[in-house]
Amino acid sequence: AYNIHVNGVLHCRVRYSQLLGLHEQLRKEYGTNVVPAFPPKKIFTLTPAEVEQRREQLEKYMQAVRQDPTLGGSETFNSFLRKAQQETQQIPTEEVVLEVLLSNGQKVKVTILTSDQTEDVLEAVASKLDLPDDLVGYFSLFLVRETKDGAFSFVRKLQEFELPYVSVTSLHNPEFQIILRKSYWDSAYDDDVMEHHVGLNLLYAQTVSDIEHGWILVNKEQHRQLKSLQEKVSKKEFIRLAQTLKYYGYLKFDPCVTDFPEKGCHVVVSAGNNELNFQVRLPNEQIKEGSFKVTRMRCWRVTSSVPMSNGPSGSSPGKSEVKLELAFEYLMSKDRLQWVTITSPQAIMLSICLQSMVDELMVKKSGGSIRKMFRRRVNGALRRSDSQQAVKSPPLLDSPDASREPMAKLSSKLTSVSLRGISHSSSANDVGANDFHGNYAFEGIGDEDL
Repeated sequence: AYNIHVNGVLHCRVRYSQLLGLHEQLRKEYGTNVVPAFPPKKIFTLTPAEVEQRREQLEKYMQAVRQDPTLGGSETFNSFLRKAQQETQQIPTEEVVLEVLLSNGQKVKVTILTSDQTEDVLEAVASKLDLPDDLVGYFSLFLVRETKDGAFSFVRKLQEFELPYVSVTSLHNPEFQIILRKSYWDSAYDDDVMEHHVGLNLLYAQTVSDIEHGWILVNKEQHRQLKSLQEKVSKKEFIRLAQTLKYYGYLKFDPCVTDFPEKGCHVVVSAGNNELNFQVRLPNEQIKEGSFKVTRMRCWRVTSSVPMSNGPSGSSPGKSEVKLELAFEYLMSKDRLQWVTITSPQAIMLSICLQSMVDELMVKKSGGSIRKMFRRRVNGALRRSDSQQAVKSPPLLDSPDASREPMAKLSSKLTSVSLRGISHSSSANDVGANDFHGNYAFEGIGDEDL
């Protein structure tokens, strides 16, 4: 069996025969010319060298499928991963109540199936809140971990290939929760959200929370004005004032380490306004602040060191044995590119932020809109795809037995970010070309941007 790691943590366990079944289904739907070659069957027992060779071939296959826009975004591929996740965790399909947090601490309880995908759960929450269909696309579900001060550390945005209930319950830790939060960066979109009272309330609650946790900088006079607007319950005016403040709409990350401007510097990174903001503490204790524009990042990569012997499936993401790094190549001046590395358990979330900024820039450049219509209810019932019907067959995978050989690791690029398990160094020389995530927004950079 092979362990598929997503975002540095175990997503599911699959056998060669299951991956072969996926391959055959993709070939049936998309044709042999589109689907990459699959590692062939072997008649005789594989030697250790052949086992490792097959693992590498399967890894490349899974990466190639995910990187293909048609195959990687297909329901066939994503439903395979969701089903494998559910079977690995051995959670039967049944109706459950899931709690989803709002920014003000309020909990929304929705009745879902354990096999419901991310979009289904998001739609169920929106329905419970009476959020209009055309505003659902402005929000996303995020896996977060509650910190000691009552704030939240963002683990990742929940993806289309996972089941939110399974993802959060399999961690076996009450500190992990799912939260609803806006998922766009351009504050101009606030106008769309504020058109409806539910959207306004959600945006207001998030803004208040970000100010309370110090994510948005406020001086004494601004604080007085904001408090006055709160007392008058002037939510729109409150948001309008907040939009003028530093770090409005930014996502703040936990303190971590960077190699810029020199190795071993402690840094607090914030993502927003199409940039990564650095507040760096230099070795001499001096604090310096600077920003890296996403349009000047030529490419980036996420690398992880994942041990071959895996812990229990409920291992918490971000534990010390899994080292995650985000590195981006930045245009420092007209003719000088430089790599900047951030070592953080939240490297995946940072990369997802970068990708969503680029996506938003490209949509805006093409004259499109991020507004997305959802066909949420059919005759008043939550829409479910065929892949989300009850899994009646028993789990295909046994629980790992301590007496067995450790399972081989299949480290896959399964999100819009680049992820590869590395056993030693993660310098630029150790990572293959497929691990780099090219930035299309970089193509349009002009001299005026320098």
